[in-house]
Amino acid sequence: MHIEPGLVAEGKIWLSYVTAAGAGTYALKTAYEAVRERGLGSLLVRSAATTALVFSFFEILPHYPVGVSEVHLILGSTLFLIFGLAPAAIGLALGLLIQGLFFAPFDLPQYGMNVTTLLVPLFALTGLAHRIIAPGTPYVELKYRQALALSTTYQAGIVVWVAFWAFYGQGFTLANAASIASFGGAYMLVIIIEPLVDLAVLAGAKALNGLKGSALLERRLYDPA
Repeated sequence: MHIEPGLVAEGKIWLSYVTAAGAGTYALKTAYEAVRERGLGSLLVRSAATTALVFSFFEILPHYPVGVSEVHLILGSTLFLIFGLAPAAIGLALGLLIQGLFFAPFDLPQYGMNVTTLLVPLFALTGLAHRIIAPGTPYVELKYRQALALSTTYQAGIVVWVAFWAFYGQGFTLANAASIASFGGAYMLVIIIEPLVDLAVLAGAKALNGLKGSALLERRLYDPA
């Protein structure tokens, strides 16, 4: 999770419902497009995989409270490259929800803020991918600088949204700004690690070329756009 309980007062949480509704609506649009492109079965299989992975990212991988929130290794760009936009968005939303329902019910009031924080940067990452990855380039052929750009966009987006919720909830005080800065600084470690994970996973996918055409994986992983 990202937004700590009490950071935003109960009377202000309504804004998170609005932003989450907007992010959820766009996610449903991408899901509809994914079903039209490859069928419902493929979307369900990929979404189940991303949900399980996201849940494990939150519960198994190390995470540390820093400043206004916690630092997680979420690997949003990895999910996007391997499974596609819609499954990544669904997995982030459902993995977060499952964690809240069964392991951290005290975080459920922050669900709207947290899901917005995870999904909107994912959509921004997708827009950047269209700009920096040339048509006809399979994802397994990505270079380090491209993986770094995608990861940086996603993780920076998370930091920006966490900062927004912190300023929205606690105001523009020096103590709050310092807490946000410490959180953002700690997140730089994730930006260093994630591109390397992306390239390692893509290298593994490239070696397993027999998975080409699998309903479990994003088609662009192996095929040109």
